[in-house]
Amino acid sequence: MTAPDPDGLLAEQLLRLTRRVHRIQKRHLEHRDLGITPAQSRLLRTLAHYGSPPRMADLAERLEVVPRAVTTLVDGLEAAGKVRRVPDPANRRVIRIELTDDGHEALRELRAARRSAAEEILAPLADEQRAVLGGLLDTLVDGPDSGRDHHHTA
Repeated sequence: MTAPDPDGLLAEQLLRLTRRVHRIQKRHLEHRDLGITPAQSRLLRTLAHYGSPPRMADLAERLEVVPRAVTTLVDGLEAAGKVRRVPDPANRRVIRIELTDDGHEALRELRAARRSAAEEILAPLADEQRAVLGGLLDTLVDGPDSGRDHHHTA
């Protein structure tokens, strides 16, 4: 008889939850009819984290994709009026990407869709359970080197 594999079970549960989160977020996004792909929404969210418009190479690095993939995403978002290419004031040959007013509005809609999806997913949990889950997720997202000293006991 084989011993139970608790880590294997947890891994499967995490994968199932990830797929469920993506399905529910996609449904909430479709209800808002933004016409934005998940990859484009990720680029918009990434753009929002910059204080000044980044270069395409900065976006590619941050998104961990090849520059050509960013060009394709920017082309689609620019055609939809969500972003625009602007010359760098210090070097006119460098192009930077900035959000338009429509892009900022799309981000607000994306955040609202993600919030409503999260509310649906978390609905079965009591407040205390949500707090525990939040702490556990912080630990997993930050990893073991997040400044806390972790001691494993045998």
